[in-house]
Amino acid sequence: MRATLAIASREVGSLLRLPVGWVVIALFTFLSAVIFVNGTLIPGQPATMRYFFASASWMLIPVAPAISMRLISEELRSGSIEPLRTAPVSDSAVVWGKYLGAVGFLGLMLAPTLALVVVLVAVGDPKPDPGPIITGYLGLGLVGMLYLAVGLLASTLTSSQTLAFLGTLMFLILMMVLSGVVATAGSLPEWLSKALVGVGVQARVRDLAKGVIDTGNVVFFLAGSAWFVLLASAALSTRRWR
Repeated sequence: MRATLAIASREVGSLLRLPVGWVVIALFTFLSAVIFVNGTLIPGQPATMRYFFASASWMLIPVAPAISMRLISEELRSGSIEPLRTAPVSDSAVVWGKYLGAVGFLGLMLAPTLALVVVLVAVGDPKPDPGPIITGYLGLGLVGMLYLAVGLLASTLTSSQTLAFLGTLMFLILMMVLSGVVATAGSLPEWLSKALVGVGVQARVRDLAKGVIDTGNVVFFLAGSAWFVLLASAALSTRRWR
């Protein structure tokens, strides 16, 4: 655990030392403010963050791959993965440390958007219910964790950051399309439609944004994230035998 946390801390510091880290934070904060002003601060509308949370979950589709694309790919490209392998640290500890570092950076990226909540509380009449806001941020965090886990797996499979980014982006878009469009088209067998809807993310985010905490939704995100991280760990381990 100590090695995992040390790797996670180093990864957060590495992301903050790179220009891309600050660009991602600044861009996400700016777009969040634009969405908040145009979709939330509307006279006569209820003081709610639902529109922001729904839009922010879509923004995470390109943002998460930008964060995760270098986690393992950069180590593979530069050859710095070898010192990690020869150190008394397991592949699992390396992968989980990288993942926790990315999740920590995600938390830092979401932190500036709390200023939007302060603005909403200050100008909202009546004041917003804190429950949906808390669960909405919980939903964003869970969605981000799942997306980062997918990106981590892609980053483990290639030494090219570009391929890792595009692979993750296409997978997330495909997941959205299959669950949101194909499953509602009515041309698929019922069991397949239900399965595609079951892997959908947006409906689960909407529930959390409403203040509805369904343990099934939480388990879905946590189990999915853990599954992709375990796959990434297995993929990294197989490289020892190549």
